[in-house]
Amino acid sequence: MSPSLLASEWVRGKMIGSGSFGVVHLAINKSNGSLFVVKSSDSQEGNQSLQNEANVLASLDSPYIVQCLGKEVSVGENGGHPKTNLFIEYMAAGSLGDVAEKLGGKLDEGVIRVYTQEILKGLKYLHDNGIVHGDLKCQNVLLGSNGNVKLADLGCARRLRSNATTGNRKFLCGTPLWMAPEVLRNEALDFSADIWSLGCTVIEMATGKSPWGELGVSNTMAAILKIASSNELPSFPREFPKSGLDFLNKCLVRNPERRSTVDELLNHPFIKGETKAKKPEYEHMFSPLSVLDIGLGDDGYESEDSDELEETKLRSKIPFSVRCYEKQKSPKHHTESDQMVSQENWVTIRS
Repeated sequence: MSPSLLASEWVRGKMIGSGSFGVVHLAINKSNGSLFVVKSSDSQEGNQSLQNEANVLASLDSPYIVQCLGKEVSVGENGGHPKTNLFIEYMAAGSLGDVAEKLGGKLDEGVIRVYTQEILKGLKYLHDNGIVHGDLKCQNVLLGSNGNVKLADLGCARRLRSNATTGNRKFLCGTPLWMAPEVLRNEALDFSADIWSLGCTVIEMATGKSPWGELGVSNTMAAILKIASSNELPSFPREFPKSGLDFLNKCLVRNPERRSTVDELLNHPFIKGETKAKKPEYEHMFSPLSVLDIGLGDDGYESEDSDELEETKLRSKIPFSVRCYEKQKSPKHHTESDQMVSQENWVTIRS
């Protein structure tokens, strides 16, 4: 993890997300004009989540995992909880969920293959380092402007005591519709839990809807009980290739010991098969427009430094790839996913 920025070295921009951990802002480094994301919390639970994410990311270095740029912890006001700011690299295209929505709600089969392969490479890196992601879904997969994929939001991640198939009990964290049945039953945590969530994420990419979408959100506990205790599987996408359906059958096995591993899935025909699909490039679709679009000081949030900064000064330091699209319309999301709200209002739970 890089040395943390001092409070005087960066400026907080507009709020672009919120979640169970706290809030997310876009921010700018005053010295070089580079953009990054700040995840902030002043609650005990939120601080624990951000500290966990920082600790996990500090030990990782992979092109398939989002980079942590540092953190900052300040003393709480009036004896309250300290405030944690976690600095995360900026991914211009937002989340895979944002991209799917921008492209009509679901992705083509060939693009799904390419993205799934890169997600698997990120999971392989985590699992080889003894880490379970714990909350894999489209909203927690970020894309750069060139379409590169990085896994993000590791607030639910856990490092297993060993690479064995037993992990921590008494720990429940994730988004219910993407969580493996044994996790919802609060049984031993294992790498295979990520494989189940991967299958749910592929369904999400292929349908543009949450897995288990037929359950709705009117009765959360009933849905959780059904996922945890029944013998059913989420509905597979229609008009999906046989190799894709077989891939899902390898991921969505209720017995975690029978699920395929990351290495096995990387060699599955659905992933290894030839495809002419290329990752779309999103720079023209998602790049911030200008300093004004970044929202410096316009979100009602007090800046980390008291000096007023001239827009023209900062504008001269904004990368050209950002400045040249000023006439385009800004998207709603550019950042690590909103941890609290996922598709159809399912929430990330932490215990």
